[in-house]
Amino acid sequence: MIDLYTSTTPNGRKVSIMLEEIELPYTLKHIHLTAMEQKEDQYLEINPNGRIPTIVDRDNGDFSVFESGAILIYLAEKTGKFLPTDAKGRSTVIQWLMFQMAGIGPMQGQANVFYRYAPEKIEYAISRYQRETRRLYEVLDTRLKDNEYLAGDFYSIADIATYPWITLHNWAGVEIDDLTNLKRWKDAISERPAVIRGMNVPQSRQRSAKDAEERGSKMLV
Repeated sequence: MIDLYTSTTPNGRKVSIMLEEIELPYTLKHIHLTAMEQKEDQYLEINPNGRIPTIVDRDNGDFSVFESGAILIYLAEKTGKFLPTDAKGRSTVIQWLMFQMAGIGPMQGQANVFYRYAPEKIEYAISRYQRETRRLYEVLDTRLKDNEYLAGDFYSIADIATYPWITLHNWAGVEIDDLTNLKRWKDAISERPAVIRGMNVPQSRQRSAKDAEERGSKMLV
């Protein structure tokens, strides 16, 4: 059983999507960010950075993993899903995972802050981060021109990591209407049942007994 500590952010949704995709039983622990629950001592014991998400693997000696990319790799290796074992395939997936972690996440996150939340609208900062986010989107669009998914013809943790950020492009004030390859990829992933379920975590965790049985996993609030 996995304990998932998360909230309604792109990084949090990466892991809930992954858990739904691999159909691994997990218990939801909703961290209320506005109440600063992520800074409480009990939580800092499992995630010293005081951020979400975090998982605790109860089947592996209560082993805790923080940082969303590290969690995706851990779960992929644990289950043998969405991360190839050959050196070339594995490296390709991890390269695109790191592209999201080091590029899209930080740049789009700053675009979100300066465009939506900053008490003072600093045009230079808004434009700088929106331009860089858009540039990174264009890199994705070029990659997806000849590839169904980011790592080639197979769906991987690189797609799982990137998708929740792309869905929020409007929140950062960045348009993707002319990025036809990126839009095609986004629309295709949005139709995956596990992605739909994972994107609803933690807002909607009510599952019928029949649904839980069919998916082979019981989700506990």
